[in-house]
Amino acid sequence: MEEAQMTTIPHLFRCPISLDLFSDPVTLSTGQTYDRSSIQEWFAYGNLTCPVTMQKLHDPSLVPNHNLRHLIQQWRRMSHRFDSGYSTDIEPLLDMKRCLESGHSSLQEKLRILENIGVSMDETPSKIPLLLQIGLLPSLVELLLGNFDHVFSEKLLSCILKLMSFGEFGSLNMLKEESKIESFVVLFENGTAMIKQSLCQLIGAISSCSETRELCSMIGKNCRFSHRLVGLIRYHSETTEAGIEAVSALIEGKKLDAATAMATIERVLGTERAREELIKDPGGVKAAVKMVFRVSEHEGCESALNSLIMVCSESLEAREKAMAAGVLTQLLLLMQSQCSCGVKTKATTLLKLLRSKWDDEQ
Repeated sequence: MEEAQMTTIPHLFRCPISLDLFSDPVTLSTGQTYDRSSIQEWFAYGNLTCPVTMQKLHDPSLVPNHNLRHLIQQWRRMSHRFDSGYSTDIEPLLDMKRCLESGHSSLQEKLRILENIGVSMDETPSKIPLLLQIGLLPSLVELLLGNFDHVFSEKLLSCILKLMSFGEFGSLNMLKEESKIESFVVLFENGTAMIKQSLCQLIGAISSCSETRELCSMIGKNCRFSHRLVGLIRYHSETTEAGIEAVSALIEGKKLDAATAMATIERVLGTERAREELIKDPGGVKAAVKMVFRVSEHEGCESALNSLIMVCSESLEAREKAMAAGVLTQLLLLMQSQCSCGVKTKATTLLKLLRSKWDDEQ
């Protein structure tokens, strides 16, 4: 592939090790995908970890990623047609982009276009790279920050997240401007539950990419955003999981101080209402379990364990959900690691609580 084309390769299509276009994508047990030759070379040097997550690999098997291979094949065919001057596919997309950007288009016209774009991405994922090539993502982000209609914002975020599934996060660095971060926070403060949930998902996405590391740090350190994020976990059961996942992503990416963030969540779960909402949320307890094992600092891990203890102490349902999320295996692995005495004590307490589930059933 020529140098000019290399710069247009979607981030999702690049091997995290070689940064080249995948030729034989394979997936590890951690869920991360690499080119077969690159990961085999990594193993050949004696590395027994996942290069991206640095998790130890108990199962080093390589599973062919046929879906990604198929998408790359579609993208290469579409790119060839685009580079060859074939305009049948691209012109309608450019027309939709112009209409969205035009100040003369009505809100209803723009909503209809966003609906069409969303359906098109769902039905034909191979069009997503074309939409990225015409610069749709930064246009949608610009529209999001200058808009106050909740329905329009929800549609915009839906399309933005679908486009981001291809890993093209670099254009989001436009949010680094102080005025744009302010608009982002205002949207988070005043948006609907769906908007808040989508913004949390966006945070999770940008925290995983080196291109947007600084942006994620800037958002995570905004006091108003952090305050609202904790409030989201505390008062809105339908977005509890998304809120916890966003905090977890910021901690994992070291955009927030883990001990401070986990201590805040521990205080939130000190209220009965917050615990009830977390248990009621379909993925709330599972997210809390994941939080325990994403925090590396001893103080943060203790707070995360204590939060889970509070949730499970008076609820058989919470204990059942925690066990279904695999907490037993993870706790045993944690106790065998080089964790602090405080962490081991908390882990032992949680194990005793979980054991009471079996006693209650007998």
